[in-house]
Amino acid sequence: MSFNTTNFKAWMSEVQAQMEKTLSSVLPSSTHLPERLHDAMRYSVLDGGKRVRPLLAFAAGAVVDAPVERLQYAGCAVELIHAYSLVHDDMPAMDNDVLRRGKPTVHVAYGEATALLAGDALQTAAFEVLSNRTLADNAQDQLQMIRILANASGSLGMCGGQGVDLYSVGQELTLPQLEMMHILKTGALIRASVLLASYCGTPLAADQREALDHYAKCIGLAFQVVDDILDCEADSATLGKTAGKDVANNKPTYVALLGMKGAKEKASELKASALASLAPFGEKANMLNALAGYIVDRKY
Repeated sequence: MSFNTTNFKAWMSEVQAQMEKTLSSVLPSSTHLPERLHDAMRYSVLDGGKRVRPLLAFAAGAVVDAPVERLQYAGCAVELIHAYSLVHDDMPAMDNDVLRRGKPTVHVAYGEATALLAGDALQTAAFEVLSNRTLADNAQDQLQMIRILANASGSLGMCGGQGVDLYSVGQELTLPQLEMMHILKTGALIRASVLLASYCGTPLAADQREALDHYAKCIGLAFQVVDDILDCEADSATLGKTAGKDVANNKPTYVALLGMKGAKEKASELKASALASLAPFGEKANMLNALAGYIVDRKY
């Protein structure tokens, strides 16, 4: 299986379509007991989302000539963690949001108890996907992939960042504090997407993997800066989620700290730093280059 790597939009559409099939195949059927739970899991994952994390995995996989058959599952594992985090993030105990990906959030559609269970089940499904098939050339590398996703998901990664976010409502954070929060909350899974893919193909030297990780760190922060900008500039219909909720909830954001002009400059600086780190990889990094532009220039 090979994808078009000469046209970014065509490549992106192919990867997104493949990921929809892969995600559908690894999720339990909604006709399988318990049907309502499985239906909620599928509702939260399928038919929506930009699939940025799997796209990053496929783009990073091109650098190491990784087979699509491996990358689809690496991307799938990260996307399942991401989906579970959104289900829980939207619940009344956290952001209490009613709109996600242009449709009612899972707790609105299925109730809080089912939403909680769906998120839990998606989290464990991610590790089943990552451990149940050969994704690297040796067992130690595959174990490292599992470790990377676990670290990126836990209290020293995404969950920790979400905790800092909750505890920072109404507070004024410094730029380093805000960046650390988002390195964990948003950036950790984005970095994991790239790093997981880096183990799916030909081996990399330590400095090469470091360069990929630097790219991912910068793009992870840029993604959040752009999210903060769009929360102020775009409407709910465009975003597919509630616009203006960060301001309404008095959350610390890049726009609040730097102003709109400063936030846009920050996103551009992060993009430039990310692209600079890809120089050693030449044309193999074309899709990573294109994704950096897509993430920073997106409108939703």
